[in-house]
Amino acid sequence: MSPDPKGIEAQIEAAKPEPNARPPLEKWDPEFSGDIDIRIARDGDWYYQGEKMAREALVRLFSTILRREDDGEYYLVTPVEKWRIKVEDTPLMAHNVTVMGEGQQQKVEVTTNTGESITLGREHSLHMDTYPGSDEPRPLVDMYHGLQARLGTAAFYELVRYVTDNPDGTHQSVGVWSDGVFFELGKGA
Repeated sequence: MSPDPKGIEAQIEAAKPEPNARPPLEKWDPEFSGDIDIRIARDGDWYYQGEKMAREALVRLFSTILRREDDGEYYLVTPVEKWRIKVEDTPLMAHNVTVMGEGQQQKVEVTTNTGESITLGREHSLHMDTYPGSDEPRPLVDMYHGLQARLGTAAFYELVRYVTDNPDGTHQSVGVWSDGVFFELGKGA
C-alpha cells in the first residue's frame, strides 16, 4: 500500500501542539510502514512518484517530520507511521548566508530551501567534507534529527568572505566564527 501525502499532512497538522510549532518528532516512534516513492534530489527538489512536488507548503511541512536514523536511512515520521524515502545527497540546501557582527562575536545565519533559518554554533555546526571520488568541497551544516544541509555554491562563496586564520596557532588553517565557535574550512596559506 502506498501512502497518500494528503493523509500524512493531515496526521502532522493534527499532532502539532500549536499551529506554527515544529511537530514533536523526538516523541514519535512508530513501526516501519514501508517505502514511499519520495525522492529528494541533489539540488534540494522533492519528487513524488517521479513528479516534482509543486506545493511548497507540503515540502516545508514534510521537512519538519524528516529524520535520519542510525541505519543511515531517511524517514518521514508521524505519530502512527514511518515511511522511508530516498535522498540523493543531503535533504536540505542552505541557499542564503547572513553574517551579523564581526570577529569572534559574529553570528552566521543560514536559511534552507524549506525556509528555516538557524545560527551556526554549538547546536548547529559547520564542517567541510568532499564528494566521494573527488576533491570537490562539500560544506555541511548539522541541523536537527540527524539531518544536514549542504551550503549551495553562492552561499559558500558568501561565507568565504568572512574567513579568518585559526586562532589556536598550532596549525595553519582558516575558518569562520559564529556564536563563539570557530569552524575550520580548510588549510591556510
